[in-house]
Amino acid sequence: MKFAKKILFPADLSEVSPKIAPYVKEVASKFSAEVHIVFVARILQHFTSIYVPHPSVRNFEAEIVKGAEKKLGEFVDEHFQGVSPKAKVVLGDAAEEILNYARSEGIDLIIMGTHGRKGLEKIVFGSVAERVVQKSPVPVLTINPYGQAA
Repeated sequence: MKFAKKILFPADLSEVSPKIAPYVKEVASKFSAEVHIVFVARILQHFTSIYVPHPSVRNFEAEIVKGAEKKLGEFVDEHFQGVSPKAKVVLGDAAEEILNYARSEGIDLIIMGTHGRKGLEKIVFGSVAERVVQKSPVPVLTINPYGQAA
C-alpha cells in the first residue's frame, strides 16, 4: 500500500509558503507522489448585502482570481522546479475549500503550515489549519514554519 499518492499543499502565498514548500517536495519525492497546490481566495459575496452591485463584486473576484493565478504560477516556478504540481486557485472559505478539494481530487495527505494568519485576522477568521485538521478525511501534516530545524 502506498501511503501518499497525492499530496495537497494549501498555499496562502504569504512569507510562510516558501518555508513549507521544501517539506512538500521532500515528502512527495519519498513517495513519488503527485503534488497539488491550491490557493483559496476569499469570496466577497457578503458585500452584496451592503449595496455593492453584484456585477462589481463578481468583476472584483475575477480580478482577484486572475492576480492569484499569476502569483501562484510564479510561486510554483520558483519553489517547485522539477516537480510539475497541479496548481489551482479557488474562491471560498479557505478551510472548506481545502477539504472540498481534498475529497474531490482523492488527496491522500495534506501538508500545510500552522502560521498563516496573525493577530486580529486570526481572531476574526480562525485558524484554517486547525479547522482542516479537525475535519479532514485524510492525514494532515502541519508544519511550524518558524520552528527550529532538527
